[in-house]
Amino acid sequence: MADTESQQTIDRRATEPGGGQAINRPKGRSLKPLALLLPYAGRHWRTVAIALVFLVGAAALSLTLPILLGKAADSGRQAGGDTQKLLELVNKSFFWVAAAAITSGVLGAVRFYFVSRFGERIAADLRRDLYAHLLTLGPRYHSKMRSGEAVSRLTADITLIEQFLGTSASMATRTLITTFGALTMMMVVNWQLGLTLLAMLPVAMLPVVGVGRIIRAMSNRAQSRLADAGAEASEALDAIELVQAYSREDSRLANFTEAVEATFAAAMRRITARSLMIVMVSVLLFGGFVCVLWMGARAVAKGEMSFGDLSAMVLYALYAGSGFGMLAEVYGEVMRAAGAADRAAEVLNAEPEIAPPALPRPMPETITGALTFDHVTFAYDEATNDGKPVSALTDFSLTVKPGEFVALVGPTGSGKTTVVRLALRLFDPQSGQVTLDGIASAEVTPRDWRRNFAYAPQESALFTGTAAENIGFGTDNPDEKLLEHAARMAEAMDFLSEKEGLATPLGQKGRSLSGGQRQRIALARALVRDAPVLLLDEATSALDSESEAAVRRAIENASEGRTTLVIAHRLSTVRRADRILVMEHGQIVEEGSHEELVAKGGLYARLAELQFAEG
Repeated sequence: MADTESQQTIDRRATEPGGGQAINRPKGRSLKPLALLLPYAGRHWRTVAIALVFLVGAAALSLTLPILLGKAADSGRQAGGDTQKLLELVNKSFFWVAAAAITSGVLGAVRFYFVSRFGERIAADLRRDLYAHLLTLGPRYHSKMRSGEAVSRLTADITLIEQFLGTSASMATRTLITTFGALTMMMVVNWQLGLTLLAMLPVAMLPVVGVGRIIRAMSNRAQSRLADAGAEASEALDAIELVQAYSREDSRLANFTEAVEATFAAAMRRITARSLMIVMVSVLLFGGFVCVLWMGARAVAKGEMSFGDLSAMVLYALYAGSGFGMLAEVYGEVMRAAGAADRAAEVLNAEPEIAPPALPRPMPETITGALTFDHVTFAYDEATNDGKPVSALTDFSLTVKPGEFVALVGPTGSGKTTVVRLALRLFDPQSGQVTLDGIASAEVTPRDWRRNFAYAPQESALFTGTAAENIGFGTDNPDEKLLEHAARMAEAMDFLSEKEGLATPLGQKGRSLSGGQRQRIALARALVRDAPVLLLDEATSALDSESEAAVRRAIENASEGRTTLVIAHRLSTVRRADRILVMEHGQIVEEGSHEELVAKGGLYARLAELQFAEG
């Protein structure tokens, strides 16, 4: 079995409280996280400008309606008892009312189109950038995040931001314009009543500011609980065969139900807070509006105001009242979007552990494959009881010559897989260095460094698609003959030819294949990549004896002319290796050929005796 010390670390974290999530969310309660969206908005400023023009135009026209209706209401006084003149004035007034309403509707529709397009465009850009950044973050970062957590940020969180940009932001802007426009027009119609209403606004806004902060924190918690539920479902469905084999459907459903209920409870706390805010704003504002309109009605009765002016005041008061109620509701949506932006920013602000140097050194066009580990010490994050990290490799040194076939064997946890991960620069050592043809891994960009390696892991990660797409995964536009040749070398064409050949769909994660078949596809993927160094981590662990013999021959053929580093549990796989290195506790304890190591009677001899005795 391959070295799994880091995977054990990952598994332990996944069972820690909080689902193993190591991302600590700040508890800020402001709109500052929405600043993340400003650069994206800047890229599409033309769309924003067009949307704003039509938004302002639609809002301005809607503000003319109360004045026009007020004039229509005063038509009788202006006509002076002349019925014909009265009809003309009414027709004229309502013509302009209709024209303003229709034009406002058209402008609103155009505004909706551009605002919605803007929201969708920003969401797409942000979702892409978020995914691109997740791809740059190393295994250590991803080991601290449950599988559904990252997907939740790409989907649910970005959807909230899209809704904010495509709906809430536009609604808030339009409502602000109409609300303060209505207040301004109220002061134009009757400045005494307008000032009275304006004086009440600070009192009415207090609940929006105070409760709104609480809503954002609750929104963050609700989104976190939603991510937990998604992660629970993702883990269970990914291992559905295991869940069903052990009859754990009820327990997994109970876990998911608990996560869903926690999501519901968090959402209900947020909804309760928003409802309280809306009630407080409504009572304060509409109470003030009723008081002001009562004063206006008394002014009409005294002849100090016309009925048309009072009608306009009533409509403007409704504009302002409904506007503030809408703002209170939209503010809750804005807080949710701020929480989602906060979570997205946490990912985007995470620094890749394996970053390119400031001045990267170019790799030569021709690499011989001389791989060296020079006094390398590396430890994962977990610690012992004394608080010190557990070293996977301690002062580890190894030189693999160009074209040499070297095998790493040893008990689980001896550091074998760590050697491969450091070679691929999935991690960097705490001390020492890894070099290829004398060039240190830290001097080169990770992408340029990894182009020189072909890799087949113990767990054969396959993707939804055809066999050809999976085998050619590590190359750009691979030749079909090359794919077929690699598949034959890996003994994969035998079972593929029984189906649709290289066009055979493998299903999600290759679930239509057996474990051994998946591993042979993964091996073919490594073989098709023309890289000077071949890294194989337990390439034959899931194969039967017949398939193992075939793949062993394929490995021997593939290793010709390239440096090959193989981790093996089955010693029969590496008996013909140029050198066999026996590892224990992160160090090389024995070295030699199969015959030499058996003759020494050490750890390798004991492993060989146990294994071949079992065979």
